[in-house]
This record gives sequence, C-alpha cells and structure tokens, in this order.
Amino acid sequence: MKSLINKLHKSKVLGSIIHTLDYCLQKELENCETALDLGCGPSSPLQYCKNIKYSVGVEAFPPYLEKSISKKIHTKYISKKIEELDFPKDSFDAVIMIEVLEHLPEKTGYEILKKIELWAKKKIIVSSPNGFIAQKEVDGNPLQKHLSGWDVDKMKSLGFRSRGLAGLKALRQEVQNDTMGDDLLNSIRYRPKVFWFLFTTLSQIIVYYYPKLAFGLFNVKEK
Repeated sequence: MKSLINKLHKSKVLGSIIHTLDYCLQKELENCETALDLGCGPSSPLQYCKNIKYSVGVEAFPPYLEKSISKKIHTKYISKKIEELDFPKDSFDAVIMIEVLEHLPEKTGYEILKKIELWAKKKIIVSSPNGFIAQKEVDGNPLQKHLSGWDVDKMKSLGFRSRGLAGLKALRQEVQNDTMGDDLLNSIRYRPKVFWFLFTTLSQIIVYYYPKLAFGLFNVKEK
C-alpha cells in the first residue's frame, strides 16, 4: 500500500491538481539549468526536474549522502554542513532548501538565507513546516531534530511568496519513526492512516492557496 501511495503521489497529473512538492519544484525550476541542493537528503525531488543540467547536492549525514549518490541524483556532491559552505556570487540559477531550514537554529537560518541570496542567480526555493513543528531525531540522524519554526509572515518579511503544502496542518503531527524519507503516511495524525492521508491530500487543493492553514510551506524568492 505504501509503495502504491508513493507512486500515485509522484504522478504528474495528480501533482498538477493538488500541487505536490515535486510538481511545485518542477514548475518553479522550469527556467533554470543549474541548482544547489542544500541538505539534499537521500531522495531529493530535484531528481524529477529533468531540465536541470548541473546540480550540487550538499549532505552532512553519510547514510543519506550514500543513498543519494547511489541514485545519481546530482552531478557533484559535497559532504559538509551547510554552515561550512561558501560559493562565489551567482554560482547557480537556483538554490533550494527542501525541508532543511527548520533543522537549523533560527539565527543560523537567517544567516544561511542571507548567504544563499548571493549564490543564487535567479531564485531561492525553501520548503519547511508552517511554524514550529516538534521533531526528534529520526533515521539515527541527529541533524533531523527541529530547532526553529518559519511561518508565512516570517517568510514574507524576508521577501518570499508562500504557498501551502501537505494539506491541513490540523491533520498532521511530527514524524513518528525512522523513514529515510519514503513514508508519506508517517506524519498523519489520525487512524486509519490511509483514509486520513486521502482526506489530507484532498485538503491540499484548498490550502495551496491559503498557506496559513497548511502543514507545510513552499516559499519562493525571485532575484
């Protein structure tokens, strides 16, 4: 069932209707050819953006890095913490942080956002939970703990436009166990999880346009 749900959720047709993260990222990167993927994780959605000709994946957790390398998602990989990075101005068309910002202390998050604005030539894309959502260590990765919260108003003050992701916030909760990023049912609050996942997915059609109600945010800043 899990694999079927994952497959359906990756469908371009479904993605265009409910505005999944994969679909939103593909649309926003249509005019880009190079990308920096900060905290790329084991299975970055950048792999579905076929127009990206060159990408650099940055990942500090070895098991995630190894899994991403095995999938050949990126052109080049860097095994470092984001705080340790530096690139020349306008090094990439786009810089993306997919579910990464919330894992940084707020002060560090602001510092990173300031730095990546220099590295990006066209746009910055950041997805995160809507506000602070508690999360402990998962996958044996201490970097998975949530340390900060970023809501619509905070992102707007930084020059980002926001759309809602992952359906109604009230229907989800913190990740409950180790997932390696492949269990879409993991954060569903109620049981039976399959039913409530379907309901949450349908609610995404609405909260995309009302991001303050959403569990997650898809934030974009044009250069």
